[in-house]
Formats: sequence, structure tokens, C-alpha cells
Amino acid sequence: MSKKITARSEDYAKWYNDLVLKGGLADYSAVRGCMVIKPYGFALWEAMRDVLDRKFKDTGHQNAYFPLFIPKSFLSKEAAHVEGFAKECAVVTHYRLKNDPDGHGVIVDPEAKLEEELIVRPTSETIIWNTYKDWIQSYRDLPVLVNQWANVVRWEMRTRLFLRTAEFLWQEGHTAHATAEEAIAETEQMLDVYADFAEQYMAVPVIKGVKSPSERFAGAVETYCVEALMQDGKALQAGTSHFLGQNFAKAFDVQFSNKENKLDYVWATSWGVSTRLIGALIMVHSDDEGLVLPPRIAPLQVVIVPIYKGADQKTAIDEKVKGIVEELKRLGVSVRYDDSDNNRPGWKFAEYEMKGVPVRIAIGARDIENNVAEVARRDTKEKMSLSLDGLPARIQQLLDEIQQNLFTKAKTFRDANITKADSFDEFVKILDEKGGFVSAHWDGTAETEEQIKERTKATIRCIPLNNPQEAGTCILSGKPSTQRVLFARAY
Repeated sequence: MSKKITARSEDYAKWYNDLVLKGGLADYSAVRGCMVIKPYGFALWEAMRDVLDRKFKDTGHQNAYFPLFIPKSFLSKEAAHVEGFAKECAVVTHYRLKNDPDGHGVIVDPEAKLEEELIVRPTSETIIWNTYKDWIQSYRDLPVLVNQWANVVRWEMRTRLFLRTAEFLWQEGHTAHATAEEAIAETEQMLDVYADFAEQYMAVPVIKGVKSPSERFAGAVETYCVEALMQDGKALQAGTSHFLGQNFAKAFDVQFSNKENKLDYVWATSWGVSTRLIGALIMVHSDDEGLVLPPRIAPLQVVIVPIYKGADQKTAIDEKVKGIVEELKRLGVSVRYDDSDNNRPGWKFAEYEMKGVPVRIAIGARDIENNVAEVARRDTKEKMSLSLDGLPARIQQLLDEIQQNLFTKAKTFRDANITKADSFDEFVKILDEKGGFVSAHWDGTAETEEQIKERTKATIRCIPLNNPQEAGTCILSGKPSTQRVLFARAY
């Protein structure tokens, strides 16, 4: 199966697409710009979702659900917000179909026009803050810490599976607070949650920072982000957390009586990650043989493949494997014993390699006689002969080693691809020949930022948190600068 995958060096975009399709993660749909997430891909999303959901609840958040449809007038209430999303909105104008009098199927019933058009949610700030107006009257009602798992629609014309589709799955947290300090603390806390998840579970090193004003979320006062680097040297935004100030509270007149019995507007945050994380996972770790998945979120961590001739050998292997499987499950390891007879062992090896299963165990009749099994790591492709005595505990340890190795490898690559540039020519040369993050001085103006983007297709990915102050001059304008920021070409 690996022969069907385009090499990264040949065509990185096609390599990525091959892995998504042939790894069984997703497929194209009949709806242009949308995708079908297949069971294996959805199992991966579920594994990620379950960890994040637990982290959200551990930090005091509760899940809720809000409508898919948003009245058009709601988006008009926050000027920056509507400007940011207007070009991506799908609009519902009618509520009924009828048979075509000419006999050509069905048509939209012109008599069923909505009095007010409905927007299919691109994000839920407006509908949620309209709801919060009824929930919040006093400081005693605060904070409101709510998250929802949902789908959203942003009408993308140029799409790529998982990375950019018209409809995608995500979570969006929306919180309300009595003070700016509390809201900012919430924003930073959720950024830390995302960074911890990316590094500890996805094995993806990230840089925490804030966006430049022109890259902020529409309607936000400050946007915090985590940025990751893909193997082709392009950056990918892996999560955002927004301090919304009082913008949405003022737009929807959400006021509360504070402890001094005075009316004040509520302070807000929103934060989210999406199925785009699956795209990041693929591009950070995988190779030309298929997917490489970190054990902590792999849908299947261990597969055991028997190698036998005849029923007697199969029975002996089954009996030995039964205890190993039971002990692995007791240790919390997801394991499959693939004793199906419809494919040969070699085909199974290639299949599970393609799907990125972290550990493969092969056991034959002679292995049982010698009390050993062949164990193969997906990350390094190393094969080793391990004793069957205590094998489950050793496999559990091996999974931890693989998790750490994937993170270390990705971090080494990321760190080696953060390069300083002190002139515009040097800046362009790094982008064209090396890629990665370019650390360079910027004069802080939107005009210079836009010119750099137009000339190089590179954007400011973030201004790192706790960024060291350093006197310098902007690489394009030559004006004074007090710090370097991270540029990159990005997905």
C-alpha cells in the first residue's frame, strides 16, 4: 500500500491528500467544499475531543448547545464581527420546497420566503450573547463558563480535507465575567489548555503568542494563539483564545449589577479548536509509508497479528494472545487481535503501517515455543524480539517512549527552523530556500505588515508571549522596532 503514496519530496500537497484518503480518515462528499469524516478519522477526532472535553470540565466549564441558525440582524450588531465573516456566510432565505410544475423535481417555493434571513452559524458569539442577556442580571450570575461541540459553516471556495472545508467540526467556548482581569485570565488559561493538549497528547510543539491587530478575530480586543510548524516549513494555527472585552456585551446590551449595585457591561471571551488539528497531526508526524499517530490519541494503539499454518498452530497462538490482550486492556491500552483470514500477514502489516498504529506485534508458532514476539514501532520502524513474559507492561512503556520520541523529533525540527533575518533580502531568501518561522523586526504598522504579505505571502503568525525586547529596525520600512515577531507562510 505504501507504494501508492506520493512522496513528500515529490508533491507535499498530494502526499497529504493521499494519507487522508488512503489512511481511511476522510473522503470527498457530493457537496462541494465539504467532506465525509470516515469512522477511523472520526475515532481520531473523538479521542482528541474526549481529552479536551475533560480538560474543559476540569477548569469549570459546562457543555451546552445553541441554534445552528442565526438571525441576520444579529450579525449586524457588532460591526467588526459582521465585516470579518460577511463573505463566508451561508444564508437561508426560504423554508419550503414544492414540486416543479414542469415536472423537473422540486423548486424553492417563492411563497415561503422568510421574513428575516437566517445565517448558518460561522461562529456563535452573536446567538450566544443574545441568550446571555436573559441569563445575566447580577454579579451573582457570573462567571458563565460554557462550551459547545458543534459544526460551523464558512463558505470556502478553495478547500483541503480537514485543513479548510466549508463545514467543519469544532468546539467553541464562550464565557462571561465581571471584570476585565477575570476575562483575560480565562483567555490565557484556555490558551494554556490548548498548548498542553497539543504538546502532551498530539506531540506537537507549539509557540504561544498574540496575533497582530490585523490578524485578530473579528470583534476581539486581543487574540491569543498557538502556532505549529509542519514538515514542509509552513505554519498552522492550532488554536485561538480571544479576549472580547465588552464588545459583544454592548452590542447585545448584556449588563449586570455589580457588587456596588451599579450597572456595568459584562466582559467576554471565546476560544476554539477544530478538526483542523487532525491536519496538523498528519503533517507534523507522518511519513512516506503512511500516517504516524501519537499513542495518547491513536484510535488503536496496538495490533497483534498471528502467523500460523493450520488450525493447531492458530489455537495455540489464540490461547497465548488472549492473556496478553486482557492484560493490555487492563492497563488501559487499546488493542486489536487481527486473526481474520481474509488477508495475509504482509498485507495487514502494510495496512496498519498506513493507518499509523503505534505498535505492531507479530506472533507465530515458533515464537510461542521460544516465548518471544516480534514487536515493531511505527515511529522508527525498529523491530525487536521481546519476551512474552511481562510483554504488556513493556508495551505500555514502549508507547510512552514513542509519544516522547515523536514530540522530541518534532520539536527538534521546529527549533531548527526558527531563523533570524535582519534584512528584507535575507528574509525572502529564508522563506524561499528554508521556510519555517522567520524571526524579524516589524515596525508595528498594518501597512508594512500588508506589504510584506503581498510581496512574500508570509504573515505574522504571532508575537510570542514574554517576547524579549530588542532594539532594531523593521526589515521592510527601516523604522525603529522594539521586538522581533514570527513570520511564516501558512495554511
